[in-house]
Amino acid sequence: MKDFLNAAKLLLLDLASTLVFLVLFLLTHNTLLSVGLGIAFGVAQIGIQLVRGRQIGAMEWLSLFLVVAAGTATLLTHDPRFVLIKPSVMYAIVGVVMLKPGWLNRYLPEIAKAVIPDVALVVGYVWAGLMFVSAMVNAFVALTCDVATWAMVMPVYGMVSKIVVFLGGFAAMRLIGRRRILAMPEAQRNAVLALDGRAATASP
Repeated sequence: MKDFLNAAKLLLLDLASTLVFLVLFLLTHNTLLSVGLGIAFGVAQIGIQLVRGRQIGAMEWLSLFLVVAAGTATLLTHDPRFVLIKPSVMYAIVGVVMLKPGWLNRYLPEIAKAVIPDVALVVGYVWAGLMFVSAMVNAFVALTCDVATWAMVMPVYGMVSKIVVFLGGFAAMRLIGRRRILAMPEAQRNAVLALDGRAATASP
């Protein structure tokens, strides 16, 4: 679960430059200032990691490219919606990555991998679906509404939708896994529980 939360943290960092632009734009209504500082923030994120000697992932380079490209388009057209489209691109790319069967397994304990690999597969596809839906919702709101409306709608939608999918997926895997373990012969159940470091008499 720690790895999963770290992945979510990386996604939020990828969207940080967009949030910087958004806050500045709502406060100042100055497109040039907001876009300029948003781009600078994105560049600074990469620069700090390079100075610290950390490896820069492909998604982070792509995020920087999108920050610069969207910011430049906004400056040329004076249309701030180009910056707001960036999250849609990120969501779509993450969705494609999540279409890989079994991607969720790396975030699961060994007992879950042994008992509910099929359920984890379905939950992984649900997450991919959420990313594609989020990309479409974000694009629709960005293209049809003003910046203030986007600022009210998308943060709430993003948080609520992810919490719902996270809790729903966790509950489904937990309940189905528990039922399957209880239905196992005692010897098999003890072996499975041992994967999680539990005593043989522990309840799943």
